[in-house]
Amino acid sequence: MKFYWSYFLWSVFLLSGCTTEKKDISDNGKSEVINPKINAQPNIVWIVAEDQSPNIPAFGDSTVVTPNLDKLASQGVCYDNFFTPHPVCGPARAAIITGMYASSIGASHMRTGPWFNDTITQGKIDSYKALPEENIAYQAVPAKEVKMFTEYLRAAGYYCTNNDKEDYQFIRTMTSWDESSKTAHWRNRPKNKPFFSVFNIGVTHESQIWRKQEDSLWTANDLKVPVPPYLPDTEVGRRDIRRMYSNILEMDAEVGKILKELEEDGLLENTIIFWYTDHGGPLPRQKRLLYDSGIKVPLIIRFPKKQFAGQRDNRMISFIDLAPTMLSLAGIKPLDHIQGSAFLGKYIRDNEPEYVFGAADRFDELTDRIRSVRDKQFKYIKNFEPQKPLYADMAYRKQMPIMQELLALKEKNQLTKEQALWFNPSKPNEELYDLTIDPYELNNLADNPKYKQQLERLRKACKNWVTRINDKGLRPEKELIESFWPNEQPPKTANPTFIIIKDALKIDCTTEGASIGYRFITDDEKNPSWKVYHKPIKIHQGDMIQAIAHRLGYKRSQEKYVKID
Repeated sequence: MKFYWSYFLWSVFLLSGCTTEKKDISDNGKSEVINPKINAQPNIVWIVAEDQSPNIPAFGDSTVVTPNLDKLASQGVCYDNFFTPHPVCGPARAAIITGMYASSIGASHMRTGPWFNDTITQGKIDSYKALPEENIAYQAVPAKEVKMFTEYLRAAGYYCTNNDKEDYQFIRTMTSWDESSKTAHWRNRPKNKPFFSVFNIGVTHESQIWRKQEDSLWTANDLKVPVPPYLPDTEVGRRDIRRMYSNILEMDAEVGKILKELEEDGLLENTIIFWYTDHGGPLPRQKRLLYDSGIKVPLIIRFPKKQFAGQRDNRMISFIDLAPTMLSLAGIKPLDHIQGSAFLGKYIRDNEPEYVFGAADRFDELTDRIRSVRDKQFKYIKNFEPQKPLYADMAYRKQMPIMQELLALKEKNQLTKEQALWFNPSKPNEELYDLTIDPYELNNLADNPKYKQQLERLRKACKNWVTRINDKGLRPEKELIESFWPNEQPPKTANPTFIIIKDALKIDCTTEGASIGYRFITDDEKNPSWKVYHKPIKIHQGDMIQAIAHRLGYKRSQEKYVKID
C-alpha cells in the first residue's frame, strides 16, 4: 500500500442586551487577522444547526432573542462572509469532511448512496417520485488521496465523536470516528485526551416546518415576522415563518445545554467552540439555490479565555476551509491535495481568497447544473441548462404549507413580480447581482452594459474554477456512476495483510488510498473502536489483533485477525 500517512506523520452586533462595540477585523494584512493563542492540541467542539440562514440577532435579525447564541457571540467572533459551496446537506457535508468541493469528488448530487432509495422504498416520505432510471444507489468515490479529516486528528491523538448525522455521500470509514452515534460525547473519552466533538441539531431542518405544524410555538402566536419579497405575505406564509423562528429558539436551547456541559466539566476555557449551520434556510427559494439565502450561513467561534470577544471577521471563508483549519488548530499541516486553506491556527493562510464558489446539481428526483462565484459585492451565476426552470418541482419540499401556498397563488396568477421570478419557464444563461443594493438577488444585471467589466471578471473566475477542480458534476450522472462503480457494482477494498517483524506488527492493504483500522481484542473489551493504523504496532505474545481496510466509496474489506504466538 502507498501510505499517504507518511507525509502527515512527519509534517506533524447587534446582540440583545450587549453594548460592546464590535471591531470589524479587516483582511488587509495578516497582522490584523484573527488568530488565537492556544495550547497545543486544544479541544474543539462543533455545534451544527441544519437549514439555517443568519436569522439571529448576532447577524442583524432581531425577530427573536437567542440568549445562548447571543452570549456565545458576545464572548466570541462572528464571521460575516461564511459560505457553503453546496446549498444542500449531503454535498455540503462531503465538502466539510474532506476539504474538497463535492463537485470535484463526484459528490454533488443530492443524494447518492443507498439512503436515497431506502427513503423511497421504506415509505418514510410521502409522495416521492421514483428515482430516475439512470440513477442507482451509488456512493461517490473520491480520489485515492482523499480521506475524512478526522482520521488525521485521531492519528495525532484526538478522541473524535459525532452526534450523530453523517450524510457524506459515501459511507464513512471505520477509522473516521471514535464514536458516531446518538450517545457520542467527549465525556466518553479516556482521561486527559484532547477531543474533537460534533453535535448536529436537527430541529431547524426544513422538514420540521411541516412536521411540527401541530406543536405549540416557542414564540407568540401572532409574532410579527419579516417576509422576504419572494415569499407570500399571507397567513399561511407567516405561520411557517413563525415556525422557523420557533425552531431557532429550540435550537438555541440545545446550544445552551452543550455549553453548560462544557462549563460543568471545566473545559470551557480549553475548548474552541464553533457554531454554524450546514447551508441556507429551510423556506422556499432558500435551500438548494445558489442565492445567498441558500449558501450564506452564520459562523460564531468562541476561543479560550474569550480571545477577540465581540469582534467580527469579514474574510471570505468556505466550508472547504474547515478541514484544513481543524488540522491547523491541532498543529497538523494540511495535506497538499486539500482544496481549502486554513483560516486559523499554526498553518493559517498567507493570502485571503477573493472569491467563494458554489455548485448545484441533482436534488432528489430532478437534475440541474448551476455554478456560482461570489466576492464581497457581486454574485455571478452560470446556468448550464438554461432551458430548465429554476424552480424544481420536488415532492419533498411540496409538503411545506408555504410552498403549497406559492403554488396555489401561481395557479391563480396571483404571484407578485418578485415571487414569479422563481417560476419562469427557463433561466438566463448568466446572472449577475450587486449584493449591496440587491440582497435578495432579484435584479439580474448580466445584460446591463454598466456591469460588463464585473460580468467578464466573474465569468472568467467561474470558468477557471470549473476547470481547475475538474468539475465532475458537469458530467452526465450515468457516466459518473460508471466511472465510480463499473457495471453498477462497487469496487471492494482488498483485505488487510499482516507481517510480523520482531516485536512489531505491520498491516498492509493493496488498495491505494485505503484507510486501515485495527484493534486489540481482549476478554474484557470485545469491541473497542478502531484505531487508525499509520505505523507498525508494538505487540506481545498472546495478543489478538483485528484489522479492517476501507477506501471511501468502496465496499469495506473483510475483518481479519492475527494471534501473536
